[in-house]
Amino acid sequence: MEALRVLNNNVVLARDEQGQEVILTGRGIGFSSQQGKPIDPALIVRVFVPADGRDPDHLAEVFALIGEEVLRAVVIALEEVGIEGRESTRPTLAIAVADHVAGALDRAKRGIVVEYPLREETQALYPTEYAQAQSLLAAINERVDPRLEPSEATALALHLVNAGFASGDLSFTYTMTGVIQQMLAVVREQYGLDVAQDSLSAARFITHVRYLFVRIQQHRQLKGHESTIGKGIRQHYPEATGTALKLATIVELRLGQQLSDDEISYLALHVARMTMEADAEAA
Repeated sequence: MEALRVLNNNVVLARDEQGQEVILTGRGIGFSSQQGKPIDPALIVRVFVPADGRDPDHLAEVFALIGEEVLRAVVIALEEVGIEGRESTRPTLAIAVADHVAGALDRAKRGIVVEYPLREETQALYPTEYAQAQSLLAAINERVDPRLEPSEATALALHLVNAGFASGDLSFTYTMTGVIQQMLAVVREQYGLDVAQDSLSAARFITHVRYLFVRIQQHRQLKGHESTIGKGIRQHYPEATGTALKLATIVELRLGQQLSDDEISYLALHVARMTMEADAEAA
């Protein structure tokens, strides 16, 4: 790879073998690199490939603003726990996590402990990301001083969830978490059921809604003329369809996006599955 711009001792903007601009991180990589010269591969810890039209130069500058030890700890920890490989197309994840860790370390040094209000929701709605966040926190704590509190796993989990969206901040993820909780509450009240969030049908519902949020943000809803399958779902599950229409209203009010007929139909299918599973367990 060829160095294009040295940002600091640990961050270099480079051009790879395919001619695309990438961001390289590694201890001392900037100190040993010169513009227009090949970069020593042994110094490269991580390769970030900007995607979604993000400006490589700007992202490299953001990386350069993060403290050396924090950036190094996060980059190595992400790879160590298997969240990101050596080459990443999600540089905003590393930036967001490193920025959060820097702030958390500052709070820890001042004796400030933050209890995140979404801890229970995060554990229930995003069990995979929460488990990853706990491993990530442990890996980071091996490399920083002072050690971060266990409560930081909640914030790290939300950053991992947020990595699935184009947005660089957590506002959309916070909204999504609240909407999913509100949707589950509607199903519980509508049917008088205690829908367990760890049940298989509820887990499928939550996963479906998360991908629905991705489609909404990317303007790629299932839409057009309602499909034959969608019509069949509505006819077979009229009560669940009525509930799904209420859920669609919640989405429209919270996100300002009207759901297509097919999206509503598939919500109805998941509602029906949840209620059937709850009925079976109660029988």
